[in-house]
Amino acid sequence: MTSLVWVEHDNKSVKDATLSAVTAAAQLGDVVALVAGQGCDEAAQAAARIAGVTRVLLADDAAYGHGLAENIAPLVVGLMGDFDAFIASATTAGKNIAPRVAALLDVMQVSEILSIEGPRTFTRPIYAGNVIATVESRDARLVATVRTTAFAKAAATGGSAAVDSVTGHGDAGLSSFVGAEIAKSERPELTSAKIVVSGGRALKDAAGFEAIIMPLADKLGAGVGASRAAVDAGYVPNDYQVGQTGKIVAPEVYIAVGISGAIQHLAGMKDSKTIIAINKDEDAPIFQIADIGLVADLFEAVPELTAKL
Repeated sequence: MTSLVWVEHDNKSVKDATLSAVTAAAQLGDVVALVAGQGCDEAAQAAARIAGVTRVLLADDAAYGHGLAENIAPLVVGLMGDFDAFIASATTAGKNIAPRVAALLDVMQVSEILSIEGPRTFTRPIYAGNVIATVESRDARLVATVRTTAFAKAAATGGSAAVDSVTGHGDAGLSSFVGAEIAKSERPELTSAKIVVSGGRALKDAAGFEAIIMPLADKLGAGVGASRAAVDAGYVPNDYQVGQTGKIVAPEVYIAVGISGAIQHLAGMKDSKTIIAINKDEDAPIFQIADIGLVADLFEAVPELTAKL
């Protein structure tokens, strides 16, 4: 089986999520990477160096410059005659492109695979991760997204794949790029951080979040996350959200501050290696999965912890 893997990039480097997708695709057979964008030759060269990638297809066109799924999906479908599977990471971009590819190919998508049990057999989470289903695809073409926390990252160097240029249909005329407001931070990106500090609604407001969570994250060199309740309350932007409808993370250490542990949140972080929970409610569900639990007032305990680091 030969898989076409969608490469997420910033026109220069390849994002870590793609490395996990390559690992998954390599378990199925040969891996060909697709780099689409505008002025993205440097990213294509980076993709060619990924261990396990046998070939890179480069689609350099203004129509793909902003990653519009309405333009990229037809590009992928036009290439699928030579491939058995299309694999994308289960990120915002991957979840945007893969369903459109599946619809255009008239096949069913297998979403957020956790493991590969056979050529067309996979496990994936259902019921917010409380049940792991084993599913089999019988479609002529496989379209799947990969939960990146379930697969190790392929080595970013060591490969020497050839880069070939391809063309697509260009602008489909279904959407247009208006603008982007990108949050910039010196802290590690949430999905790739080794330590994550997350805050919940118990922080009371944005000022409380800034005063309690940020200093601890800075001391630890950690990424910052939040529960959906904290995001909905406006404490932090929605790109901080960890959970079933946010980002899925599995850091070495996850510190949950003032988070009760709703099932939606647990689905996004319960695969973390070590979970530390700080909550004054000793009956909070978060303590059921925490490796270390501290029943205390977060407004006293966290500043004390930060001061001692």
